[in-house]
Amino acid sequence: MLDHQLIYRQSAQAYDLLVTREDVHCNLLKAIQWILPLEGRRVVETGAGTGRLTRLLASHVRFIMGLDASAAMLQVAAACLPGRILVVADHRHLPVPGSCADLVLSGWSLCYLVNPGTNWQAEVSKALHEMERVLKPGGVMLIIETLGTGYAFPTPPEKLIPYYDFLEKSGFSFIWIRTDYQFSSPEEAVQLTRFFFGDELARSLEATSSTTLLECTGLWWKQAKSTNPAV
Repeated sequence: MLDHQLIYRQSAQAYDLLVTREDVHCNLLKAIQWILPLEGRRVVETGAGTGRLTRLLASHVRFIMGLDASAAMLQVAAACLPGRILVVADHRHLPVPGSCADLVLSGWSLCYLVNPGTNWQAEVSKALHEMERVLKPGGVMLIIETLGTGYAFPTPPEKLIPYYDFLEKSGFSFIWIRTDYQFSSPEEAVQLTRFFFGDELARSLEATSSTTLLECTGLWWKQAKSTNPAV
């Protein structure tokens, strides 16, 4: 089984190369702008990683701050985002003042709190509470997660289905988009796919010499209450 936490600690550069190949049709920015127009907004991003979303949003917003549990990932982000505020932090304990952001988002990250056989609902709830605490009244929290890599239509990982149901029962709205990867060559497609997604997907690309890897992505969002929880 692939150890993504180890990848994030030891192979941040390779991971960043992979995600630069993602979303070839630029659907993510369009979807986020549809949920909440970004111009003039103050944004806090948790689970920022190497800054894939941070870079996407930075030129459209007034302010953006990226937080991630991996210092190695943020080191890569810092090289691409000079002058931006990037801080090592856990989703459940954000070193950010209350009521300071119009948008708090987490991309492909809260899912790592979901471990079958544990009280993952409590851990996700802590993260959601922190996201809402940081929001200004009426602000938006946005969660982006996988709905299946290698698929043309949503095919969520089985272990994450209860988590997605939990979000919708917690009042989140939902849409899905395609975020396909486009690689520079069949060789790069196989190498980067195997590195992060494993042998099965890599073999399917190798068999067809394809440079495209299909992917579906979900966006869940919720507007904060008019009065934020006590800080």
